[in-house]
Amino acid sequence: MPRRTATMLASTLMLIALLCAGVLIPVPYAEMSPGPTVNTLGDHDGEPVLQIAGHKTYPADGHLNMTTVRVTSADYRMNIVEAVYGWLAHDSKIVPHDTLYPDGKTEEQSTQENAEEFSQSQESAKVAALKELGIPVRSWVIVSTVVKDSPAEGRLHAGDVIKAIDGTEIKEPADVAKLVTKHKPGQDVVFTVVPAKDQAAAEKAHKTATRTRDVTITTTTSDDSAAKRAIVGISAGTDHTFPFTIDIKLADVGGPSAGLMFALGIYDKLTPGDLTGGTFVAGTGTIDDEGTVGPIGGIEMKTVGARSKGARYFLTPADNCAAAAKDTPGGLTLVKVKTIGDALDALKDIRGGDTAALPKCTTKG
Repeated sequence: MPRRTATMLASTLMLIALLCAGVLIPVPYAEMSPGPTVNTLGDHDGEPVLQIAGHKTYPADGHLNMTTVRVTSADYRMNIVEAVYGWLAHDSKIVPHDTLYPDGKTEEQSTQENAEEFSQSQESAKVAALKELGIPVRSWVIVSTVVKDSPAEGRLHAGDVIKAIDGTEIKEPADVAKLVTKHKPGQDVVFTVVPAKDQAAAEKAHKTATRTRDVTITTTTSDDSAAKRAIVGISAGTDHTFPFTIDIKLADVGGPSAGLMFALGIYDKLTPGDLTGGTFVAGTGTIDDEGTVGPIGGIEMKTVGARSKGARYFLTPADNCAAAAKDTPGGLTLVKVKTIGDALDALKDIRGGDTAALPKCTTKG
C-alpha cells in the first residue's frame, strides 16, 4: 500500500474513532434552551391564564408574556459532540450538570421543588399586585414544612398558624428562627398555634380563627451547624386570605421566575386601560409580597425566546441586567426593574412613547 494511502487511511480511522468516542463518552454538562412564552393576559390550552371572580375586571389586550427555559432531564447524559454543538449555538447554553441538579438531585425532586416555588410565586404575585392597588390582604405566619424524624414531627403540621413562641407574637416568618435559636439544644420551646384544620374552617366561614393551643417541643441540634444551633425541624412561611378569587391556570411550568409577570397581569385586569398600550412586552423575575423583583436563571435563553415570539421590550431584574446585556437579541430593549413599581413606571413610558426615559440594562448592570 502506498505510504500516502496508508496515512490517509490511518487518519480516517482515527477520525472515525474520535467521532465514536465523542458520541459514546458522556460529559458532566446539561443544556438550557428557550422554552415557551405565555401571555398572562391571554389564554393557554383553551382557558384564560388569569381568572378573577368577585371583583370588577377590565378587558386587557396586548402582551405581558412570562418566559421559560427548557433544560435537559437529570438522567440525560450529554456527549462531547452535543456539548460542542451547544457551545457554538446561539439559542442554547451548556452548563455544568450540577448547576441544574445540585447534590445529586433527581428529576422528580427538582420537579417537586419547582412546583412548590411556582405555587409560592403565584401567591406573592397576587399579594404584590393587590398591595400596589391598595387592596387589603390578610396575612399570617404558618408552618410551611415539617422535617421527617424531627422533634416537631407529629407535634406541628403544615398549615398550622404560628401565633406566638414563648409568649412573643410572631409577625413574620423570620421571627420563628430568631426565637427558636435563642434556646440551647435540649431546651423546650412553646409554640402557640391555630391548628390547620381550625384555620381552614374559619376561612371557609369567612371568620377569624381564635382558638389556639400551646405545643411544647424540645429542641435539637442542627446537623449543619458548627455552632450547635437549636432547631425544632420546621420551616415557616406566609399564608394569605384574599378579598376575592384570583386563579392562575398554567400547567407544566415550574419555578418562581414568572412572579413579576403574573403580578402585572393581575394589576392590568383590575384596572381600566392597557398597561402595554398594545406593545408586545415580555419579562421575568421573582417577586415577594412587598413587590421586590429578584433575579432568575437562564436570562439569556429567556430573552431569545421572547424576541423570537415578537417581544420588543423585556422587563429584566436588575441583578440579571449585566448578563442579559452581553448578548441582547436584535430589536429587543432590556428594561431594568427592581420592584413592581419600577415595572409599572416603565410600562407607562412604553405606552406613552417616552422610551428615552426607560432605565435600560447595560453590561455593567
